[in-house]
Amino acid sequence: MIKEFQEFIARGNVMDLAVGVIIGGAFGLIVSSLVDDIIMPVVGAIFGGFDFSNYFLPLSSEVTATTLAAAREQGAVFAYGSFITVLINFLILAWIIFLIVKAVNNLRRRMEREEKVVDVPPAPPADVALLTEIRDLLARRPV
Repeated sequence: MIKEFQEFIARGNVMDLAVGVIIGGAFGLIVSSLVDDIIMPVVGAIFGGFDFSNYFLPLSSEVTATTLAAAREQGAVFAYGSFITVLINFLILAWIIFLIVKAVNNLRRRMEREEKVVDVPPAPPADVALLTEIRDLLARRPV
């Protein structure tokens, strides 16, 4: 069983998946920072200086705080602003992944076209083609 496990782990697909998960996690952090630190402040400035991350509805009368973090300490809240931020993160991440997959597919198509062009042998020079035709005609001539 240990040998089978080692073979499973050593396969390229498993290692590729592991690398993809690690890079995806790091990429997710980059997108979160992009949304939280760059996009949302600009959106907030355009729409009157509000911050989506602190938009919430208290689900208890005990919640009197004005920030989401403090409100969560006081009780249950419906944090729709945080959800909007996460939704924007997702849309940006999905768009970037779409662009990456599209670029990879275009690259594969281009490589396939180049392979097809390479597979076609070049035409022989005119004198070689003429000699080949003469040889074929002589071979077909009755003896």
